[in-house]
Amino acid sequence: MPIYELIGKEDAAPEHNICIRGSALLSVAVLVIMAMFSSYVKAEVKTAVWGHMPSGMSVNIYTLDSGKLKVQLTEYGARIVSVYAPDREGKQADVVLGYDSLAQYLNNPETYFGAIVGRYGNRIAKGAFSLEGATYQIPINNKGNALHGGPGGFSSKVWQGKVVGPNAVEFTLISPDGEMGFPGTLTVHVRYTLTANRLEINYRASTTKTTVVNLTNHSYFNLAGEASGDILRQKLRIDADGFTPIDPTFIPTGAVTKVKDSPFDFTSLTPIGERIGLKDVQLGYAGGYDHNFVLTGKSGTLHEAAYVLDTASGRTLTVLTKEPGLQFYSGNFLDGTLRGFSGVIYQKHAGFCLETQHFPDSPNHSNFPSTELKVGSEYRSETIFAFGVE
Repeated sequence: MPIYELIGKEDAAPEHNICIRGSALLSVAVLVIMAMFSSYVKAEVKTAVWGHMPSGMSVNIYTLDSGKLKVQLTEYGARIVSVYAPDREGKQADVVLGYDSLAQYLNNPETYFGAIVGRYGNRIAKGAFSLEGATYQIPINNKGNALHGGPGGFSSKVWQGKVVGPNAVEFTLISPDGEMGFPGTLTVHVRYTLTANRLEINYRASTTKTTVVNLTNHSYFNLAGEASGDILRQKLRIDADGFTPIDPTFIPTGAVTKVKDSPFDFTSLTPIGERIGLKDVQLGYAGGYDHNFVLTGKSGTLHEAAYVLDTASGRTLTVLTKEPGLQFYSGNFLDGTLRGFSGVIYQKHAGFCLETQHFPDSPNHSNFPSTELKVGSEYRSETIFAFGVE
């Protein structure tokens, strides 16, 4: 007899009725506990050795599954390897670009697919900056400038991974004083937490000397699926009224230019490729979009930065952050030489990046938000990638 029938049976003897009610409530409690346990088991992080570094050091891969999203993370670069998200029919596809083996990442370190980049994500002009009266030099690796911390940056390090919850993994890296030219020993923690359709990234860092820090995740997204071709028809909205124009070497000029009446106006939902081929100096420098947008949301407070829609699949991506800037990159330098996760060759514009950040070259622009981190202070940041279906 169903539980609800037992509870509602009033013609039984009172003491029998009490027993039935107690038994029914106990059964309900057991079912609830079993459901909670089942949910916990489903959310358990799976850990496996993914490969080995040339030194022989093993590198783990972690699989998180919320029932709505499945995400893979690895200790190499503390990176996102894959994100499987459903379309409007419920069909899953990997919506981030990447490789299916550690060896491919090792052979192509400058793609930065899915990695945490730093100490300084984005660019520093000529790799040089001054701090508290001292000048520091970072190795050059991009058009005469330092990009993503220079060669040997955080994206090519093996982080220490640790499962810290039912669907959470934290990666830790200690960067010694003077590494890549940066002052201070920097201890960094990056925690990924998967909840339903949201992948949350929390950053923390502390230093032993005043230094500069700018961390971000460098995932390339394609909401139609990483093997589906270009992203030019996918629609983008960026919550920014201005952007920081660049010189021919991709270094910000120091100005902030309004996006209105320009190809950089994504204040309403617009196909990525709608204006990417227009004759425009800034687009010409980058071969498309590779620019920092000045977000309208309050820095330090979680706010929406961008929203993307793939009308064909119905998949959506909402990016929330506490950062003041967002680097929108339209995959201009993918050139057909890389073969991705599914075996498909990644052509130009095969993916886009939405890198939440402080501004490029901030140490050399006093009008930009500061990236200085002092002893006794803690760097904190948060970014959320929320996937959905429209």
